[in-house]
This record gives sequence, structure tokens and C-alpha cells, in this order.
Amino acid sequence: MDLALAPETLARWQFGITTVYHFLFVPLTISLAALTAGLQTAWVRTGKEKYLRATKFWGKLFLINIAMGVVTGIVQEFQFGMNWSDYSRFVGDVFGAPLAFEALIAFFFESTFIGLWIFGWDKLPKKVHLACMWMVSIGTVLSAYFILAANSWMQHPVGYRINEERGRAELTDFWLVLTQDTALTQFFHTMTAAFLVGGAFMVGISAFHLARKKHVPVMRTSLRLGLITLIIAGLGTAISGDLLGKVMFKQQPMKMAAAEALWDGEAPAPFSIFAYGDVEKGHNKVAVEIPGVLSFLANGDFTSHVPGINDVNKAEQEKFGPGDYRPNIPVAYWGFRWMIGFGMASLTLGMLGLWLTRKKFMLPPGMRTGEDEVPNLVLFGRQALSPRLTKWYWLVALWTMLFPLIANSWGWIFTEMGRQPWVVYGVLRTRDAVSPGVSTAEVLTSMIVFTLLYAVLAVIEVRLLVKYAKAGPPELSENDLNPPTKIGGDHRDPDRPMAFSY
Repeated sequence: MDLALAPETLARWQFGITTVYHFLFVPLTISLAALTAGLQTAWVRTGKEKYLRATKFWGKLFLINIAMGVVTGIVQEFQFGMNWSDYSRFVGDVFGAPLAFEALIAFFFESTFIGLWIFGWDKLPKKVHLACMWMVSIGTVLSAYFILAANSWMQHPVGYRINEERGRAELTDFWLVLTQDTALTQFFHTMTAAFLVGGAFMVGISAFHLARKKHVPVMRTSLRLGLITLIIAGLGTAISGDLLGKVMFKQQPMKMAAAEALWDGEAPAPFSIFAYGDVEKGHNKVAVEIPGVLSFLANGDFTSHVPGINDVNKAEQEKFGPGDYRPNIPVAYWGFRWMIGFGMASLTLGMLGLWLTRKKFMLPPGMRTGEDEVPNLVLFGRQALSPRLTKWYWLVALWTMLFPLIANSWGWIFTEMGRQPWVVYGVLRTRDAVSPGVSTAEVLTSMIVFTLLYAVLAVIEVRLLVKYAKAGPPELSENDLNPPTKIGGDHRDPDRPMAFSY
């Protein structure tokens, strides 16, 4: 290994590990907040017990997840001062602005209302309590938007100027940073992908309980909600991905050429299904392609020209000076395919599940309706399915919880590595952004410590989720079904004090 590059390489590995790990919690937090709020809304509107039990069940899993997300997110930010001080110094005036909004507005917004939601079950009227959960959901979305705006600026820097005297970028148009097309399309794509995660999570856990004939009314409702979420989010992810791809073809043609292993520009340009090439020589040895599709995906025209890796590399050498401006081609190519493949697999499962449950759930004549006596067969449609097909679906539904998480992780790996060698595209190279005084040993030590810490947190997270997911929805008490009618009050005990104010 070249020792001169070791700190940069290790710093990138560390940031990649912590970022991908942290982002496992982010989409689930965003989607579960909204889905839990939706279930609570159904309870407030209908008064049906199954919706309240579902709210408490999914809300508990949401709280476990958001707690871990907050911990890993805070630790992740330490790296800007540890390993990337030159980056922080150069772009802090621009990059720090949306992050400050995220911390001062969105994070405190959601953290305040989540406290009210956790401790307000027996102290707040149900409509006020419901509003708190919707505020939490809005806060998670705002938080994601500000962070994505900061990341989008790294992908396509706008609204800034370079102060040559101070040697740094300075913000000139904050509104442009927040509303540029990169931020808007990336936000759309990330939100739909987040709900793909939440839908699959809900379907998987519901399938686990339904396969064991437990908590059928609650889990049947949750299954349908999860399946509908999967389909809507899956279609939204495909549409938003197409829009984002068109933006990236214009702003970062190298990234998209690498995603398709398109070495030389073509008109029309084919879409690659499978390719194996020689990176050093700059060509493919084996390629399975669909003619013209890439031209359509890039420009909406089946005959348009799409520049290739070699073309863009030459153009960037002329613009930015000598060097190799190609990212890691195999990672970009296969990361793009893993992202699409696992995402579309989740959409397919949602469509299959919704088709299988397309009719009302019915029991054969004479069969009792106790939850523990409902067989797997009658959970699907008017006509009973074979036990083998039913068992197969439950198993696939359970394991598909992981598919959107894998798709999201590879999507971010592709997004960030496809931009290399730039940390801010066209402005700041990654090699110029690392902390100059940090040694290889120091970066290696922090990477090992962070990775081990996150491994321990992963064990805790999984054990907690498994424990409470297997426990199922809680039984309800009389107090659960009859919340107070005024803030801090109780319509059953007019003299009850405002305990939360002491």
C-alpha cells in the first residue's frame, strides 16, 4: 500500500462504514414514523381496538430504531473534525448551513414531540397526542431534506463563491442550495426508498405472526398496509430513480457512464444487463445489452448520444488538469444493479402479496373465529391456497425485510463512490479534503474502535427488535381505551393532578 495514500483510504473506509451503518436506521425511522401516525389516526377516527394495538406495537419498534439512529448519527459527525478537517475548513460555510438547520430546527422539532408522544398517552387528549406523532413524522422528513440538500451540494455545487484570500467556499444563495434540482430529485428518491424499507419491514413481521396464527386482526391490517406501502413506494422509487438518473447524466456523466460500463460514447447507447471488462485497457470483454435503452433513460430519446467513460475522462483532464477521473468502475456498475435489483424485488413481492390478499378474508362455513384457530389458508383470499404456497410466501415475505435495506445501502455506495475522485464535484478532490496531521495509525485506530462499537450496537439493536417484534401487539387496558379529555386531566378523576408539570 502507498503510505502517502493510506490515511485518505482509511478515512474513506471509516466514513463509508459509519455512513452505511447509520443509514440502515434512517429510512426505517422516516417510514415507521408516518405509518405509526397513520395507524393512530385510524384509531382516533374509528375507535377500533386493532388500530390502537397496532399503533403501540409499531410505535415501540420505531422508538428502538430512532434511538439507535440518533446515537450513530451523532458519532458519525465527529469524523468531520477527526479525519476531514480540510474539507470542513474549505466548505464549512456552505455545507454547514443546511446541517445547522437540520440540528436547530428538524432535530429539536422531532425530539421534542417524540418526548410528548412517549409520555403523553395518559396525559394528553388523543387528538393532541396524535398531533405529536405527526409532528415527529414531519420532523424526520425535514431532517432528511436538510441533510440531502447538503449532500446534493457535494454532488452539484451551486450558490457559492470561492474566496481566494481565505481559501474556502462561501455561501451566496442558501435558497438555491435548498431548492436545486439535484436536492429535489434526490429527496424524492430517498423518501420513496425509505417507505420501501418501512413497507417491507411491516410485511415481514406481519408475515411472521400470521404464519403462526397469532394476533391475526392486528397483523392482517398491518400486512395490508405494508403491502400497499411497498407497491406505492416501489413505483415511486422507480419513477424518482429515473428522474434522478436524468439529472445525473447531465451533472455527473462519468458516474452514469460507469454505472453502465459504457467505455466509449454511442448513439444510440445500449443499456447493459451484464458486462465484464478490462479497466486498464478501457473496454468490455463480455457485454449483454439492450440497444437504445440507455439513450432513452439519459435523454428521453432512443437515438441520442451518451458519452462514455473514456470520453468524459478526457474532457475532465482538459478541464481540470492531468489525472484519472474515473471512479471504481466495478463498484459503480454492480452497485447500481444491486440497488435496482433488490428494490424491484421488494416491489414484486408487494404486488404478489396484494394479489394473494385481493379478496375479503373469509372463513369456511362452520369454522370458529378464535385467533389461534385461524389456519394459514384462510388468510389469503376467498379460495384457500395450498399449504406449500402459503408457507413459501411467509418465508419470502420475512426475508424480504432485508431487500430494501440492501438496495438503500448500495444506492448510497454508488452515489458516493461514483463521484470519486471528487468529494465536492469539480471543486474539491478527496485527497485534498483529509486532515493533514492525522497519521495512518490514528485513522486505523479510530476506524477499528468505531467499527467495533457499531458491531456491539448492532447486536443490541437486533436483539431488541427481535424481542419486541416476537412479543407482538400488547393487550390493552381500560386506561388505554379511554385517554384523558383535556391536557393533564382525566375525565374519570377530575381531581387528578398534572403529574407531568412537576
